[in-house]
Amino acid sequence: MIQLSITDGVAEVVLNAPEKVNALDEDALTELSQAYDDAAAAASRGEVRALLLRGEGRGFCAGRDISGVVPADDDVLGYLGEQVTPLLRTMSSFPAPTFAAVQGACLGVGLGLAIATDVVYVAENAKIGSPFANLGATLDSGGHWLFTERLGAHRTLDLIYTAELISGADAVASGLFSRAMPADTLLADTRGIVATVATGATEAFLASKELVAQIRDQRVGLWESLSAENQAQADLCATDDYAEGFAAFQQKRKPLFHGPGGSAAE
Repeated sequence: MIQLSITDGVAEVVLNAPEKVNALDEDALTELSQAYDDAAAAASRGEVRALLLRGEGRGFCAGRDISGVVPADDDVLGYLGEQVTPLLRTMSSFPAPTFAAVQGACLGVGLGLAIATDVVYVAENAKIGSPFANLGATLDSGGHWLFTERLGAHRTLDLIYTAELISGADAVASGLFSRAMPADTLLADTRGIVATVATGATEAFLASKELVAQIRDQRVGLWESLSAENQAQADLCATDDYAEGFAAFQQKRKPLFHGPGGSAAE
């Protein structure tokens, strides 16, 4: 159900099981992990400088495929701890900027996929939240962290206790994700942005990705982050893209960035 294509420096990963709103079973998680590994290998060769994750059909991802799960035999830790969490770490550390286009349902593991992506654009009518109150289960895949970090404890527990889903527009207004767009233009608009980013200064973007991760995961303070910024800038100074960017500015022309070890995406 997972498809990977690479065109003009952009890897597009598609969850393609619209008949079940792209719900993910164990085999699908393995396929998805392999797609990211393949795209990362292409990035190491300079063939990928941005990645787009999307879901086919009316929903992004409804979460785990529980249609055949028998609760008494369910290996929850095997699914979440040994498959989902390593996948989310792989996605988060992808060696290029990553984007997700989220429409319809974005729940459970689907929400985790969004959390592990650098930039998330959502359809205004997307549905995001924790429906697990109706299953006797709890929110997973990083949902507690995202909601508590952005919404606070009270609103987080309100959403969990009531199983209320919020729209993409409300999610963006609450600071959960980056931008809300009309559903009928979401994919085209996102593809346009990703294509532009794929022609940018990839090494500088990766430096910022690491700096943001330090602040998020290590709670790095202002002065420690400033010092890390200084070092990142000094490291970038030795790159071809840094030289090209300054030359283009001084010559009043558009820069032509090639990224790490690759050729410029056209």
